[in-house]
Amino acid sequence: MSTVLLDTHAIIWYFLDFRRLSANAFEAIESARQINIASISIVEIIYLQEKGKLASEALPRLNQIFANDPNWNLIPLDFEIAQVIANIPRETVPEMPDRIIAATALYLNIPLVTKDSKIQAANIQTIW
Repeated sequence: MSTVLLDTHAIIWYFLDFRRLSANAFEAIESARQINIASISIVEIIYLQEKGKLASEALPRLNQIFANDPNWNLIPLDFEIAQVIANIPRETVPEMPDRIIAATALYLNIPLVTKDSKIQAANIQTIW
């Protein structure tokens, strides 16, 4: 696998509890030449930390890997990705952060590492 985008839960599990990832998901991340993160995932991680639902070390670990590993990239939400959101059916994927992540993968034409069955049903390439 050369390039992937990680869903928020895949990022969290990769750093904090990799055993929660499927074997396929873990292998896709480990073998990827380039690992992409949608910027909305950073917002979700901060939100989960603020609510006390996520350990405080998740964001610092992600910051550390962005600083030290050029294979990890942050993909900002821009106008082009925002327009692709219309291709992710709201009835299939109702949560806006999930639609943004799915649209990012669709726009980049790369597989999304996700366990989310709603996103998997949205006609984009997924790995789990």
